[in-house]
Amino acid sequence: MPRAPRYPEIVEDIREKIREGVLRPGDPLPSIEQLKAQYEVSYGPVRTAMLVLKAEGLIRGEPGRAVFVATQAE
Repeated sequence: MPRAPRYPEIVEDIREKIREGVLRPGDPLPSIEQLKAQYEVSYGPVRTAMLVLKAEGLIRGEPGRAVFVATQAE
């Protein structure tokens, strides 16, 4: 039986942290490597989670810097 994708768990966890104010607008998210270790997954689920959160307008990336929690105006 195939395993369920892990990215929804990552998306929901980050959404929850944003909702609760643990992650605030302008805060950087952990690095891809840190997220991989935290959720014990490979690159794919982390990347997919980041794409979903970006599409929802919850995060924004700054190439060469980091991924940040988006502000309300973004």
